[in-house]
Amino acid sequence: MSSDLVATGIDAAGAVAVARSPRPSPRRVSAGPVAPPASGGLLEIDVRVEFEAFGLQVEQAIPAAGVTAVFGPSGSGKTTLLRSLLGFEARSRGRVALDGDLWLDSGRGIRIPPHRRPVGCTFQDGRLFPHLDVGGNLGYADRRSTPAPVAAAPITRDDVVDALDLAPLLDRRPDTLSGGERQRAALGRALLSRPRLLLLDEPLSALDRQRKEEILPYLLALHPRFGIPTLYVSHAVDEVALLADRILVLAEGRVQAFGGTVEVLEHLDLTSLTERFQAAAVLEAGVEAHDGEYRLTWLDLDGQRLSVPRIEHLAVGESARLLVRSRDVSLATERPSPTSIRNVLSGVLVALDQDESTAFAEATVDLGSHRLRARITRASAVELGLAVGLPVFALLKSVSLDTRAGR
Repeated sequence: MSSDLVATGIDAAGAVAVARSPRPSPRRVSAGPVAPPASGGLLEIDVRVEFEAFGLQVEQAIPAAGVTAVFGPSGSGKTTLLRSLLGFEARSRGRVALDGDLWLDSGRGIRIPPHRRPVGCTFQDGRLFPHLDVGGNLGYADRRSTPAPVAAAPITRDDVVDALDLAPLLDRRPDTLSGGERQRAALGRALLSRPRLLLLDEPLSALDRQRKEEILPYLLALHPRFGIPTLYVSHAVDEVALLADRILVLAEGRVQAFGGTVEVLEHLDLTSLTERFQAAAVLEAGVEAHDGEYRLTWLDLDGQRLSVPRIEHLAVGESARLLVRSRDVSLATERPSPTSIRNVLSGVLVALDQDESTAFAEATVDLGSHRLRARITRASAVELGLAVGLPVFALLKSVSLDTRAGR
């Protein structure tokens, strides 16, 4: 494979995370109103908070179903928004309602206090009661919980302990737990408050990679098992891609985009909105076969095949969601052969955004029902003769696929 045919990515480590594909996401990217889902209502937010050097202004109706990520850089207003929903932000003005139940209507003098809002919340540090063991923390929430709606399936202590594998931890104090164990206990306490809305404020940000891998499977299973609408606050694109059905993007206190996870992460203009956001695309592929000899899983992406390290937790016929970072995609104008890179996808170049203040360009490749993005050098773009409308091949490295996050 000659060097003039390939523009390589920058860093091949940790490019793709794989998980069972969540429920279908709405196919839209906007900041406008949305219709309520068939299975639930709406979380209606029209909130303004003014500080001396910062102002939050969010007006968005969010389906009260599935997992919605609140995504943006530090200082974008994510935590202020959560504090407003929880009732902790005294400077909040406007209106907040869940399924028609008003929590805030400053124009009418309505401000439901935090303890009367049916919201469960976890924070970065867990915030367990240090004088109680895990069982005591769960019992506190259990005794003070909001009565469940008549139509809702009851959440029992046994259900929560089983779902989060808390039985071995029940007699332990918070100061003896690992970071991941504290978060599991905090999730259990939040669930046993039997909320109508669950707010998770960057629950993985304080954990190292190993602890994140330990707790991600519990987060993935949380909504399918308990069905509580969830807002998941994060600045980590890999978490959002794996967990969320839709994304609300904040920057400088304003809504920048709202829509299905796949569409929002593909939107090129979002790269400038987040300090740590690495341009990425989300692919949803079907599991076609497992190769026992070479420990691979074959995926079907609209008729094109991908191979990844074997995904034990997905059966043939199930769907997998893959996060592909632009820095881990190479481009070629001819199909390279031979090569150790096993995943080569054909497509058409539909956008090429060159930043003359840097050495790099962002290319978008249309694969049919999905789009990939590649971060290449501007010099490579010139040497390859890249132009919108040109057929190209996108090269993904199988060794960079991380299946552990989806277990």
